[in-house]
Amino acid sequence: MKSSIPLLAALLLQAGTFPSVSNAPAPLADTQHLRYVRTLTLPHNASGVACAILDASVYAHAASPSADDLRVFQVLGHTKPQEIPFVVSYSEAQPTDAQTATVRNLALHNGVLSFDLDMPPRPYTEVDLDLAAHNFIATAEISGSAFDNASSKPLGVFTLFDLADRHLARSTSLALQESTLPHLHILLHLRTPDGKPFPHPDPSIIQGATVPASREAQTLYTAVASAYNTVTQQNASSVAELNIPAHLPVERVQFILDPTYKSDFLRNVAITADADTHQPDQPQEAIAGQIWRVTRPANANTATPAISDARLSFPAVIASNLHDSAAIHIAVNNADQPPLPIRAVQLQMRQRTLCFDAVPNATYTLRYGDNDLRATVYDLGDLTTLPAKPLIATLGSEQLNTGYIERHVASTYDQRNPNLFWIALLAAIAVLGSFVSRQAMRQGRRR
Repeated sequence: MKSSIPLLAALLLQAGTFPSVSNAPAPLADTQHLRYVRTLTLPHNASGVACAILDASVYAHAASPSADDLRVFQVLGHTKPQEIPFVVSYSEAQPTDAQTATVRNLALHNGVLSFDLDMPPRPYTEVDLDLAAHNFIATAEISGSAFDNASSKPLGVFTLFDLADRHLARSTSLALQESTLPHLHILLHLRTPDGKPFPHPDPSIIQGATVPASREAQTLYTAVASAYNTVTQQNASSVAELNIPAHLPVERVQFILDPTYKSDFLRNVAITADADTHQPDQPQEAIAGQIWRVTRPANANTATPAISDARLSFPAVIASNLHDSAAIHIAVNNADQPPLPIRAVQLQMRQRTLCFDAVPNATYTLRYGDNDLRATVYDLGDLTTLPAKPLIATLGSEQLNTGYIERHVASTYDQRNPNLFWIALLAAIAVLGSFVSRQAMRQGRRR
């Protein structure tokens, strides 16, 4: 008897000290446990697939980088809110990768390079030429045909240039109207930047051609953080500092200049992202890019064409996997040139769109902010193929859920003091053990 009681107490103490492993399923979404709420406003009596553009705060306050806790709730009449299926689509170019155009029939006639391109079987609006030439201004006359050796349709004359020797940019892209013609014919007239004939033109200058995604299906972006009129000058660089919360995706940087500034320029840009916690598994991220502008009038005397081109943004996939907030440092290297009149710097993400199936006379809310929720699997029905022109749903401002209750907050005294039961039980066992021991000793004396 003396040995069994301490053993029982030890087992109970162990059960109270070490939590058991739970195989419970993931919790269900409940409006009271979702910290943030946004209205989804639709046209009167709207019916069909409706879509709303998500903003930065959704991802900043979601419980994970993948926003697994997003939920849409529907209310019909006086019924309780019901969770309904939804999908989130990401704006991206189709196809996402550039394809190669086959170069054929390279030739040189009276200083003019000519060649044909066999285009990929899809819509296109741009062709990037790989030219083994430097320090030039060129015009490219483009025509297209549906069949090889068939009559050609003129598609336009475009200007290409390389002004690196003048510390300016290089551009070898042909910006076309969207087309599906399978064959292009190109006449390339090369000259030096001052209008002289290009020295030693040769067909080997044409190294190849690639075809990016059509501009008609280009990626759309949403601003997630901006620095307006806060660019400072530090050590020959124009510097912008921004802070972004955890989980917020950043995929492009955009620069906005004073609209009265018309000068040509080329600047190198360095972007770094430091997680605020400086954890070893979150090293500093770094991105390099360029912004530039070239604007020059045509010169009839030297047969040099006009140039008007600029690139004020570039891809910058940073901080997408950070589990904490981060400081973003953007430095535009001016070298020995005057600082650019930068009015704003924007960090942007690809546009995210939330779509759901709406019915008349219902109200809808988007809710998020529950760390315990996992990604859901819905029967999507009509949402498997989104319409080209869905209904527009307007996402309201973010509000704190006035009825919010944290899922793990205990509401009763014994829930707030989970060890109290075990303490009382062990005390009772100790008293019982003492009583039993005394009884056993008395019985032993009587014997």
